[in-house]
Amino acid sequence: MPKISPDRISFRATCLRALAYLLIIAALMEGVMQEAQQFVDAQFSESGFTELTQSVLLLMATGLALSVRVWQRQLPNVALLLVGLLGASFIREQDAWLDTYVFDGAWQTLVTLLVLPVLFVVIRHRRAFVAELESITGTFSFGLFAAGFLTTYAFSRLYGRSELWQAILGDHYLRIIKDAAEEVTELFGYTLLLFAMLELVLLVRRRLAAER
Repeated sequence: MPKISPDRISFRATCLRALAYLLIIAALMEGVMQEAQQFVDAQFSESGFTELTQSVLLLMATGLALSVRVWQRQLPNVALLLVGLLGASFIREQDAWLDTYVFDGAWQTLVTLLVLPVLFVVIRHRRAFVAELESITGTFSFGLFAAGFLTTYAFSRLYGRSELWQAILGDHYLRIIKDAAEEVTELFGYTLLLFAMLELVLLVRRRLAAER
């Protein structure tokens, strides 16, 4: 009987996870709807549901990536780069709080202190990093990560441009509409990144189990 690759997911497991992810997305969008309808003074602000949920998603995703790096000892260089990327994104989301209660430019300082050592280690072990990356490029986790990365760091920035919404709405332009479009798109991107980290943890566990 041929040995099944630990990178493969059964059809049943795929369907169950897809259903779970769908329910999570639906719950998040219901939260966005409630924010839009009820919390008029805090719509898509730093203290609103969408912004706070973005931070929670990023914190959870960073923790999962860190678990791969520290506890499971798998894909150490890839996991370290993910910790740097997701951790930096989490710090960036706290920019208003850090600038107000720490000092102006605090988030840039913290991101630099996190990212530079991470890049130093990854570049130093670049051959191992490339090998690790090649081992996951065909996995569900990598596909979700690529989708989340492009959604968050490319599409949401382009979709949330003021010039685009001014062109669409003309004299009816309101900044809140532009902010809502950008923030909700970011929320979806961060959700995909969290799903990617969940899938990465499950992938690593399957690989460890296959080695025993």
